[in-house]
Amino acid sequence: MKIPLYQIDAFTGNLFKGNPAAVCPLNEWLNDETLLNIAAENNLSETAFFVKEGMGYRLRWFTPEVEVDLCGHATLAAAFVIFNYIDPSLNRVVFATQSGNLTVTTNGKLLAMDFPSRKPAACSPPHDLIKGLGVSPAETLKSRDYFVVYSSEEEIKNLKPDMSLLSKLDALGVIVTAKGNQVDFVSRFFAPGAGIPEDPVTGSAHSSLIPYWAEKLAKSKLHALQVSKRGGELFCELNGDRVMISGHAVKYLEGFFEL
Repeated sequence: MKIPLYQIDAFTGNLFKGNPAAVCPLNEWLNDETLLNIAAENNLSETAFFVKEGMGYRLRWFTPEVEVDLCGHATLAAAFVIFNYIDPSLNRVVFATQSGNLTVTTNGKLLAMDFPSRKPAACSPPHDLIKGLGVSPAETLKSRDYFVVYSSEEEIKNLKPDMSLLSKLDALGVIVTAKGNQVDFVSRFFAPGAGIPEDPVTGSAHSSLIPYWAEKLAKSKLHALQVSKRGGELFCELNGDRVMISGHAVKYLEGFFEL
C-alpha cells in the first residue's frame, strides 16, 4: 500500500522555520497502532491523518508517542495540503475532530483556523512546574496545559527547562508567555511527557493564549510570536467562545511511503 506523505512548515512563509508537520491523506483509516508507528517513524512533533467524510474530512493528530485532542500547526498543514494538492477548488474545509468541527479558510496568503477558546483559570503551581522551569513566574494558570506568565520577553527566551521534571506534570504541556517587545505577546511550549521537549510553534496553545491576552490587553485582534529556535508568527482574534488563528505555510517535501 502506497500512502502519500507531505511535510509542511506551518506558521511561517520560509522553509526551515515555523513548525514542521507530516500530513498523510488516507482513503480509509488504518488501525491506531499503525498510525502511531507512522508518527513515530516520521519523528516530528505531529503527524496529521485525514479521511474524506461527507463534505469534509475526519482529522486526527499523533505525536511520536500519543494521540492528542487538538493540534493547530498540523491542522494548518492538513488544510494547506487539501487546498493546494487535493482539491484546489476549495477555499474552505471543515475537519471533524475530537475537539469538534474545525473550519479552515483561505484569507489571501494566510490560512485562518476557527478553534475553540480555552481560557485558562488560576491555579496553585505544582513544585515540579516551578522547579522544572527554574524561574518563578508572575502568574500560574491552567487549561489543558499549565499556563505560566512571566514579566518579560527576555525571561521567556532565556528559559532552560528541566524536561525530566516537566514530564511528570498532570497536563499535556506547559505554555510560558509574556507581553512582547514588538508584538502583543510571545510564548514557548514544552510537552516532554508527550515526546515533544519543545514544540516550535503551537497553534492549540493559542486557544488559551488568545483569550488571556485579549482580556489583559483589552483588544480582540492580536499579533503573536512563538520564540522557539525555529520561531513562528501567528495572527490571532478572539470571537466569543472561539478564536481565529491565522498563519502561512510552505511545503518542504512530497512523496510516498509503503506499508
